[in-house]
Amino acid sequence: MTKRPTLADVAARAGVSVALVSIAMRGAKGVSAATSEQIVKAAQEIGYRPDTRARLLRSRRSRLLGVQFGLQHPFHADLVESLYAVAEPAGYQLALGAVAASRGEQRATEALLDDRCEALILLGPQAPVARLEKLAAQLPVICVARRLPPSAPGVDVVRTADDDGARQAVDHLVSLGHRDIAHIDGGRAPGAADRRRGYRTAMHRHGLPGRVVPGGLTEEDGAAAARGLLAGRPRPTAVLAFNDQCATGVLDAFLRAGTGVPGQVSVVGFDDSRLARLAHVNLTTVGQDIPRLADLSVVRALARLEGQDMAAAETVVAPRLVVRGTTAAPRDALRNAQET
Repeated sequence: MTKRPTLADVAARAGVSVALVSIAMRGAKGVSAATSEQIVKAAQEIGYRPDTRARLLRSRRSRLLGVQFGLQHPFHADLVESLYAVAEPAGYQLALGAVAASRGEQRATEALLDDRCEALILLGPQAPVARLEKLAAQLPVICVARRLPPSAPGVDVVRTADDDGARQAVDHLVSLGHRDIAHIDGGRAPGAADRRRGYRTAMHRHGLPGRVVPGGLTEEDGAAAARGLLAGRPRPTAVLAFNDQCATGVLDAFLRAGTGVPGQVSVVGFDDSRLARLAHVNLTTVGQDIPRLADLSVVRALARLEGQDMAAAETVVAPRLVVRGTTAAPRDALRNAQET
């Protein structure tokens, strides 16, 4: 293994003392512009990089924001990317704690605590409220994309108005002429109850019966729910899936069954993740404002670290409908329009 260049290596390369290199690297006074330029050039030539983590540890600060995320969720990947874009200009780095089938949330958060993270940003956590409260007693905790009861002390919440997103999806489908709209449910996943409520409220407002189908977060969950819809009668003319992953599974099941989308059935997802934006998917979906969610999460974490506002707060971000190629008027509506 190649040895990492040290200050001594830079000093030898530049022909100066280690003390002078240290001063120059810290940007402190006492080094002429010419010597400083010579030292920087030598550092670049040998590939020297300052050990910022060691310096922060000496100052008793890590300047790390721990992010717990679901390894299999495209929406979480988009959020992490936006969190980097906000945290780094503020002088903070992210430590990532992945949640997977073989690695639960508690293990992920414990690893982040071991890394001396100064705050935790939890993406769609499913941990009990008591567990979140216990974490918040140790350090600032920002819960993203999950509603918490107002009684949860010390936990900040940044989330999308999921119920309004589902309402927008139903309104869009009804405006196209759909009347039999099924909702593939997210079960106990964060946001599922709000999306289910928004769907039912919107269907009731339009005077339509609701049809909630058990589903889940994954492509497999969506495909299984879609196969159940295909086997039943009457078949819906439109489907609102819990999220984009679930919707992708729905599209796959319909494709395999020879059911055209949107010719025979329209499909709407939720999140507007990068999955929905793929050209061959081109999914109509409810978009969450990912840059806004990331910005609010980091700003809130830093505010609590700096002691600006120690009271827990909930911030709700408006969703937006993104219409693409998986929704259209049902065949009967098209036929009626042509006859009139």
